[in-house]
Amino acid sequence: METDTVTIELPTQFYTELQALAADEQIDPIELLIHLIAVARQQRVQPQSPTRAFQRIWERAIDLGVTDLAEQHDHYLYGVDKQ
Repeated sequence: METDTVTIELPTQFYTELQALAADEQIDPIELLIHLIAVARQQRVQPQSPTRAFQRIWERAIDLGVTDLAEQHDHYLYGVDKQ
């Protein structure tokens, strides 16, 4: 099976760093790139765990039944008459 190839031009410093990392891991630079892409995708997809402060706010949150907050925010923030 033949695969298509694409040539990517990298700055010399970046390519040198890629080669050094691949040598440290004792793998081919292409395999290293494939691995780095997979790690980046995994980190992007997984949600971050909430901070302790956010978790405390979330635990204290109460549903006040306000359904028009976006439209009437001046009323709720400043007490002006509803539009």
